[in-house]
Amino acid sequence: MAHTQKMSSSELSALWMTYQKKTMILRILEHLIETAEDKNAKKLMSSLWKELHPKVLEIKTLMQNEGAVVPVGFTEADVNLSAPRLFENGFDILLCRVLKEISLGLYTLHLTMSYRKDIVKLYQELTQITQKYYNNFTQYSFEKGHLPLPNYINMPKIIDFVTDKNYTKGFGLGGNKRPLNTIEFSYLFHSLQTNAVGLQLITGFAQCAQDKKVQKHMINGKDLCKNIIKKTDEVLIQNDVSSSSVSGASVTVSQASPFSEKLMMYCIYLLSNFGLGGQGFGAGFSMRDDINLIFGLYAKDTYQFIREGLKLMIERGWLEEPPKMDVNELD
Repeated sequence: MAHTQKMSSSELSALWMTYQKKTMILRILEHLIETAEDKNAKKLMSSLWKELHPKVLEIKTLMQNEGAVVPVGFTEADVNLSAPRLFENGFDILLCRVLKEISLGLYTLHLTMSYRKDIVKLYQELTQITQKYYNNFTQYSFEKGHLPLPNYINMPKIIDFVTDKNYTKGFGLGGNKRPLNTIEFSYLFHSLQTNAVGLQLITGFAQCAQDKKVQKHMINGKDLCKNIIKKTDEVLIQNDVSSSSVSGASVTVSQASPFSEKLMMYCIYLLSNFGLGGQGFGAGFSMRDDINLIFGLYAKDTYQFIREGLKLMIERGWLEEPPKMDVNELD
């Protein structure tokens, strides 16, 4: 069915970003499917690939129908299917779970940027696919013992309102240190979980990167993940809370890269921006000043790491430029 309504700039930007991310995910899935040892994991990832691939073709058609050039994204040249496994012990599904978590957030954003019925419908369908597989990946990882649950607490029996002005300073009535509330703990726990996955991913990428600058960038990212995990653990211990994030996932000894360095850099760029967003939420919704400061420091370091990666992608000619806005040049 032909659409008389033209595609807006925000709709084009949403589709452009989605095409980049989806073609990257397809290439990652292709390696993970090829090297998967667990039949159920392989079935889950193969099923996701089969549902995502037609959506990539749909995005391509939408752009072509508007006369827009289709971005390069990531192609078969960006994956080496003959490379041995780079990760093991359930990491494939843990990574897919994080990628679907990012998709959930981006689809919500892109849905609010879309107005044309066919594009809105596309994002609604993508959201349904992502919700299904995010749940499947979560249940798989939990049942395998790779994804510990957040801590349990005694359920509240009464309603309280904050009256002590020291509440935001981390102290309660009488000057005693107040416990973390569940909102603060949830963002700290989420930071632990995502950085634990990121640490394994970036360790593997550093191990197989041939470009020395790319390898150095990955090592810097590894140190950043380790620092965030260490400091977050310290905060929890200081507040008499013990917790674990993920278990079992590990990197093999392979130094044969399954992906191009262009793809690895973009993947880390994407995950780091996702982390930056989570840190922003953590700072915004945490009510203790010290927790705000911690998330703010995480964000500062993550932002600096992202910008360094962006400069390296530009230097190597790997950063595809998004569509430009029209500019009226007047004499």
